[in-house]
Amino acid sequence: MSCLGMVVSDMAVYESMKESGIEWIGKIPATWKTHTLYQLVTQVKNKNSDLSEQNLLSLSYGKIKRKDINSNGGLLPESFNGYNIIEDGNIVLRLTDLQNDHTSLRVGRVTERGIITSAYTTLRPIIKDSSKYLYYLLHCFDIKKGFYGMGSGVRQGLNYDEVKELRVIMPSSSTEQSAIAAYLDDQCAKIDTLISEAKASIEEYKKWKTSLIFEAVTKGLDPQSNMKPTNDFKIKSIPSEWNLIKFKYLLSVKSGEMIKAEDIEDSGPFPVYGGGERIGYCSSYNTEENTILIGRVGARCGCITCLSQKSWATDNALIVKCYANYKYLYYLLLAANLNDLNVSNAQPLITGTKIKNSYTAFTDDPKEQEKIVEYLDSKMIDIDSIIESKNALITDLELYKKSLIFETVTGKRKVV
Repeated sequence: MSCLGMVVSDMAVYESMKESGIEWIGKIPATWKTHTLYQLVTQVKNKNSDLSEQNLLSLSYGKIKRKDINSNGGLLPESFNGYNIIEDGNIVLRLTDLQNDHTSLRVGRVTERGIITSAYTTLRPIIKDSSKYLYYLLHCFDIKKGFYGMGSGVRQGLNYDEVKELRVIMPSSSTEQSAIAAYLDDQCAKIDTLISEAKASIEEYKKWKTSLIFEAVTKGLDPQSNMKPTNDFKIKSIPSEWNLIKFKYLLSVKSGEMIKAEDIEDSGPFPVYGGGERIGYCSSYNTEENTILIGRVGARCGCITCLSQKSWATDNALIVKCYANYKYLYYLLLAANLNDLNVSNAQPLITGTKIKNSYTAFTDDPKEQEKIVEYLDSKMIDIDSIIESKNALITDLELYKKSLIFETVTGKRKVV
C-alpha cells in the first residue's frame, strides 16, 4: 500500500444538505447553521502592561512557536508591554502585508499562555470547546486565500472590525464539533508524519549524492587503486597517478551580464539564468551549449548548474569556460562545495579568484574522466528519480490534507 493509501479512508456523507449561502463553502449539512464570526468570537485586547508575562510567542507558517525573549537575534523589540497576552484556545490571525505576501499561512491556534505582537488579530472563541473547529475552518479559509479577497481594492492589511463580518458555518452540536476536530487532529498528524519522513528521506538521498560524487572524483572508481597522501584538509589522499591542482589550470571564470527586466519574457528562444536558476527567456544569449554556471551572489551563491543549450547568464552568475571534459569539471566543482568560499559576512558572495585558487583532485586521463562521468550520471539519474517520486508524494499528501480539511470542516465528509 502506498503512503497516501495509508491515510485515505472511505468517505461517509450526510443524508441531507442545504445551501450555505457562502460561496467558498457551498452546501452544508441540513442541521448545521451559518453565523457571522462576531457571534462566535471576541477580540483579545489584554496588554502585557506590567510585563508580568515573559513567554514570547510568534506565528510562523501557521504554527504558534516560542521565541527567546532575551535573544538579540531577529526583530525583537526592547519592551513587550504593548504585546497581547494570549491563552490556550485563542486563535491568532496575521492579517498584515496581504498585498505582497501571498504564500504565508496566516492562522494559528494557541496552546499555551504567552504574549504575541498586537499587530496580529487574536480571537477568543465564546465557547472554548469550539476553538479547534473554528481554527480548522479559518485555516481552510486561509489556504483558499480568502483573506486576500476581503475588503475593497488592494489591501495591505485587515483589522478585527473587517474580519468579524466574515460569514462562517458551525455544526449545531458541540459533540460533532469536537469529533470533527479530533478526527482532523488525528488524520493531519498522520499526514504530517508521512511528509516529515519523506522530507528526511530526501535529505538522506541528497547526502548520498554528495558522498558518491566526492568519492568518485577524489578516489576514482577502482577500489584497489594505490593512494598517496596530500596536504589538503578536505582531500586527504588521491590515487597515485592523479594530481592535486588548482582549478585555475582547468577553467576560467567571468561574470554574467546584466539584462533589463523588460527584456525578460515568459517564453522565448533562450533561457535566462540568475544565480543558476532560470528566471525567464529572452531573444539573445551569452553562453554556448554545455556551459557551467556558478551562482555568484545571494541565496544561490555557490550553486552549480549545467546548461545544455545556449542561454543568457545574468550578473548574478559566473560563467565557467572549461579546459577539460565539461561534465567532469562539473562534478569536480560539485565536490568542492563552493559555498565554503563565501567571502561576505552579509549577503553571500563568491569570487572567480577564490574558485580558481581552490584545489581539486584531477586525473588527466580522458578515458578515466569519461568513466567517472558515466558512472555518476547513471547514479544521479537513479537517485534524482527517487527524490522526484518522494517530492511528488509530498505534493499529493499536502493536497490531500487541504482537501480533507475542507471536506470535513464544511460537512462534505461525515466523521463517523
